[in-house]
Amino acid sequence: MTTTTPTTAPTTAPSTAPSTAPAGAGSPSPLVDPPTLAALLAGPRPPVVLDVRWSLAAPDGRAAHRQARVPGSVYVDLETELAGHGAPTDGRHPLPAVADLQAAARRWGVRTGDGVVVLDDLGGRSAARAWWLLRWAGLAEVRLLDGGLAAWRAAGLPLEAGEPAPVPPGDVVLRSGALPTVDADGAAALAARGVLLDARAGARYRGETEPVDPRAGHIPGALSAPTDENLDADGRFLPVAALEARFAALGLPAGGTVGVSCGSGVTAAHEALALELTGRRPVLFPGSWSAWSNDPARPVAVGARPAGDPAPGATVPTGPDA
Repeated sequence: MTTTTPTTAPTTAPSTAPSTAPAGAGSPSPLVDPPTLAALLAGPRPPVVLDVRWSLAAPDGRAAHRQARVPGSVYVDLETELAGHGAPTDGRHPLPAVADLQAAARRWGVRTGDGVVVLDDLGGRSAARAWWLLRWAGLAEVRLLDGGLAAWRAAGLPLEAGEPAPVPPGDVVLRSGALPTVDADGAAALAARGVLLDARAGARYRGETEPVDPRAGHIPGALSAPTDENLDADGRFLPVAALEARFAALGLPAGGTVGVSCGSGVTAAHEALALELTGRRPVLFPGSWSAWSNDPARPVAVGARPAGDPAPGATVPTGPDA
């Protein structure tokens, strides 16, 4: 049984623009704010809302979804529906087969021509996987609820609880390859001759800790750019100007192609969204560190420097080649 908890209606009128606008003129934003989503849900053809609650500590978000959710939203299992399974060198969350993703999207009720909005309770870190993956599979209108469930609550919008009602099956047709990806060789090339960002926490990048993967450290040449730094204190994406300043400080050229990596291809999608907001072209390494670190032939760098810290007693280079 489903119950809806009414709350006081928000005093802010629904906005026609998301809370963070894209840098590219004329491009639709990948973000949507709560009042705008509420207005869309009350419209003639509401978007399909996907609840992608997941974390490394609590990968199954079904109980949380039953407890409180955006009305009509459908739970998505990141582990089984947004990832495939393969060899350790494919990583912990390899891309699913497009036929499997299409079957899942139809179970969620996605029809041809539907818009989709994804959300979580983790600042978009897990929902961004669905945002990126569905666009990789050819869906054009996929947006992420900026601030997630916390922002929905803060806007005074209603929540639903209980066992979700079945949704009519969809008929969407998906095709892979609409967004670019690289394998481990491609990631190595970007790190050496382009730009590859590592979205993991700084301690994991530096090799000070590694809670899940077999080796600690980072891909040599990758730049540390933790996903947390894309967000403000409320879990919303920073304004575009602040994101631009962040990436410019890392030396990223405006409008360029940027490789993105993380632990297993989940939070790299969050970094990809932040890059897209600034008008850059992200290229995802789906296997990320979990794939790289499982291949003993791949080198590992440790420390704060992209190339790795020198061994004890080694000479630190200076000058233009440093």
